[in-house]
Amino acid sequence: MHIDKDLVAASATPLVLGILADGESYGYAILKRVTELSGGRMQWTDGMLYPLLHRLERQGLIESSWGTADNGRRRKHYTITPAGCDALAERQEQWGVVADALKQVWQDLSDGVAGTPGLTGPQTAEGWA
Repeated sequence: MHIDKDLVAASATPLVLGILADGESYGYAILKRVTELSGGRMQWTDGMLYPLLHRLERQGLIESSWGTADNGRRRKHYTITPAGCDALAERQEQWGVVADALKQVWQDLSDGVAGTPGLTGPQTAEGWA
C-alpha cells in the first residue's frame, strides 16, 4: 500500500515524539519502530528521518547526545524535552479531532449519505448535487 507523502509528512512529528516519549532512542531504532508500529506499511528512510530529527532538535522538542553502542560504534541518541512532551500532547488532541471527523464521514458513507442506501465510496461533485 502506498501512503501519500503529505500524510506521511503530517504524521512524522507526532510519531517521532511519541516514540521518544517512550524512552531514549537512536535513528535506526526509530526507523525500525515506525515500521513495526505500521505493520510494515510505512518504510521511512534515513533521508526522511534525519532532517526531521534535526528540525525537532532546533525547535527544542528533542535533545541529542552521543553514545557508544555495544559494538563500540558511536551513535547519536535522542530524547524528548518537556517542550516536546507539551507539543506531543497538543498533537494528540489535534489528531484526535481529525480522526473523529474522518471516522464520522466514513461511517456516514458506509451508512449511506443523505438517505441514499448503498453509497459506499467517494462521489464526484456531480454526485453530491
